[in-house]
Amino acid sequence: MKKYFLIIFTALIIAIIAGFFVFPQLWTTIQYTPDKVHLVVEGGIAEDEDSPIVENGQLLFSIDTVKKFVDPNVHWDAKANKVVFTTKDRVLIMKTGKLTAMVNARPVDINIPVKLVEDKPYIPIQMLDTMFGIKIKWVEENNVAILDYAKNTVQIAKVQKDNRIMRAKPALWSPAVKKGIDKDEILRVFGEDDKWYKVRSEDGFIGYIQKDYVKTNIIASGTDVTEPEDSAAWKPKQGKINMTWEYVGNRNPDTSKLKSIEGLDVVSPTWFYIADKQGTVANKADIGYVNWAHKNSYKVWALVGSGSDPDITHEFLNNTDTREKIYQQLLIYAKLYKLDGINIDFENIYLKDKNILTQFMRELAPLLKEQGLVVSIDVTFRSSSENWSMCYDRKALSKVVDYMAVMAYDQHWAASPIAGSVAELGWVEKGLERILEEVPKEKLLLGLPFYTRVWKEEKIDGKIKVSSSAVSMDTVEKLLSEHKPEVTWDEGSGQHYAEYKVGKVTHRIWIEDERSINLKSSLIHKYDLAGAASWRKGFESEDIWAVLQDNLKVKQNYNEWANANSAAAE
Repeated sequence: MKKYFLIIFTALIIAIIAGFFVFPQLWTTIQYTPDKVHLVVEGGIAEDEDSPIVENGQLLFSIDTVKKFVDPNVHWDAKANKVVFTTKDRVLIMKTGKLTAMVNARPVDINIPVKLVEDKPYIPIQMLDTMFGIKIKWVEENNVAILDYAKNTVQIAKVQKDNRIMRAKPALWSPAVKKGIDKDEILRVFGEDDKWYKVRSEDGFIGYIQKDYVKTNIIASGTDVTEPEDSAAWKPKQGKINMTWEYVGNRNPDTSKLKSIEGLDVVSPTWFYIADKQGTVANKADIGYVNWAHKNSYKVWALVGSGSDPDITHEFLNNTDTREKIYQQLLIYAKLYKLDGINIDFENIYLKDKNILTQFMRELAPLLKEQGLVVSIDVTFRSSSENWSMCYDRKALSKVVDYMAVMAYDQHWAASPIAGSVAELGWVEKGLERILEEVPKEKLLLGLPFYTRVWKEEKIDGKIKVSSSAVSMDTVEKLLSEHKPEVTWDEGSGQHYAEYKVGKVTHRIWIEDERSINLKSSLIHKYDLAGAASWRKGFESEDIWAVLQDNLKVKQNYNEWANANSAAAE
């Protein structure tokens, strides 16, 4: 029995060896088929769904493939038939069937346009090489497209002997992927497994070769490719940024009556807003105000609002042509009025428009920065409100803008069903800690309220009706002087509190004043923020500017503030 088993086993071994030499194709795996273009990304073969198409020798990738391997933020507007790419310094727009692309609003000729295949855009990938730091190679004989990332370290293996074999797996018994690899052929290394290197040949084959057959070397560390860095955002020469919004209603302020403010760095007049679904930018700008600001060494970051109409905002955000129209108007106005920056203040936005708002900023920011403008955006604290908080992707937006101003007020808003503080100290600090989980501290401006709400509580039909009005600090002082209520310090809110009655109506006031602003502005140094943004100029009492000058300019860190206040308390 053993004899027969030995004979059968020997015959089987002979048959295997004979088959190896007589029918070598049985020991070779077919890696690529001629029926489609195969995509190789670095050291791996992409899925069939990522297969590119070829037009006149040019490779076109589907938008899904581009999202996966090149730019996750590429935007496709099906209505306008436009593809939009953005980086820190460039905006590229291509339209299907058009041989002209727009780069930072300037026309550029291209060899092949975006093509629609079954309603899906396919994009000429070679023109994205420098923009996204990729290297594309088309190996026509093998029907293989190779994508490499220029920033990655390149390790090569130089073959030392003729007629070497690349195998599918790191084992001698594994089928060959490629045979006849001769001496001095260059392979790229993507890993190792015991006595094998994982390699890719210049014609796109991927497999394993024995370490003994090659000599490795590092030929590039990736440092020869530099991505565009964030240009250093403007900062004041001394201390933190002190910015204030200048509310402009029907007319601009008379600059002959405006006083110079020590320590102020930036004024943001509310000059522009998107007036309709067609993207018309309404303009209330005044070159005289700009001249006054520059004469006083203030930067002018004009505010651009959305009008707080979510339907209008939805329409202009979701139309690429309309967004371009808005950008062009803002660029013209910025140059015409010699602006130093643009402050975007879009509020009351549908949650479904969260991502397109981010796309709007991705497209706008490079154009503004190219013109030398500082780009900022206003957001609220994180909350469960869809239209007023959840609509902002703060983390993504912070990567695009120079500064983000958090409107740290309206804790109890105008129509709140209960009376309360505009901005309790504890509420502000808690909200600040949460937003810092998403936004870098060096980009965050803490919004400070210069206004106070006077709350009225009146009993009507057995129920308490609550209403409020926003007033200036000076108005509060006049009310207190007139009604002479007891004013107490509320430790919980970090504010003075007063209440009084007029007839049967109870009035409650959580007061914003020198002391409350001192406490809130101290958080800027405690958390090492970029500075302050106050709403709004004209509602403050004169002593407020001395507080901000002291906290933002004189005391350079939180310890100085804390020590000074500790000494004052003693």
